[in-house]
Amino acid sequence: MADDPLSDFEATTFTHGGSTRRTYRTGSGPAVIVIAEMPGITPKVADFARKVAGIGCTAVMPHLFGEPGRDPAPEAHGRIGGASTFVRSIVPPCVSREFVVWSTGRTSPVVAWLRALAAHEHERCGGPGVGAVGMCFTGGFALAMATDERLLAPVLSQPSLPFAVGAARRRSIDTSPEDLEIVKQRCAAEDDFEVIGLRFRGDRLVPAERFEFLREQLGDSFTAVELDDEDANPDPPMAPHSVLTEHLVDEEGEPTRAALDLVLEHFSKRLLG
Repeated sequence: MADDPLSDFEATTFTHGGSTRRTYRTGSGPAVIVIAEMPGITPKVADFARKVAGIGCTAVMPHLFGEPGRDPAPEAHGRIGGASTFVRSIVPPCVSREFVVWSTGRTSPVVAWLRALAAHEHERCGGPGVGAVGMCFTGGFALAMATDERLLAPVLSQPSLPFAVGAARRRSIDTSPEDLEIVKQRCAAEDDFEVIGLRFRGDRLVPAERFEFLREQLGDSFTAVELDDEDANPDPPMAPHSVLTEHLVDEEGEPTRAALDLVLEHFSKRLLG
């Protein structure tokens, strides 16, 4: 692929708590907040957002890091250019107080801004509520956002924080105990509330213990989709990781395509009725 100009998205800004960030939106209908993985809003993240719009929802991509539309693949900008893109994307959030990278039992402060964005988009787009999908670095954000009852369809795609160094971090998710307790109460009280999690079994960034922890905490409300590494698109240079984007094989009968369809059906069922 090449860089994506995102010309079919409406670029605007949203301000909350003194922080103003760009957003890119497309489609109509109830909103789904698409929170990009590292290194940012890549062409394949944008393609996923277009698929969300294709089912009748408004896809809203907040710009949290990276260069929107830039293709990180080595063939797009060379290996040095691709590595440079990744470094420029990951260093700022790793040192920013807005993101909790290593600590257990904490919700990243940026989640407050994302909750406010979701509430704004619900008011703007209508419908019964909103959906959210976090990916990789932002995977757990969708869980922490679910403390707001307007968030009806959370999806955690390869949730990678806190970095899985040590047993405590492997058996945790970047959500505070207080926020997790609220989500657990929703799981107990709402028969149709469902949290979907996606990972490749061999992904060291998303250890099996993390999904075991989520099963223990959320019970039957947590639906785990765990794919074999052989199911991943072999073209990207990195190990199987990005279920809905870089490692997606978008063909009928492929396990990653089935995972994508499950996510889109989740949004459709909860937001479109």
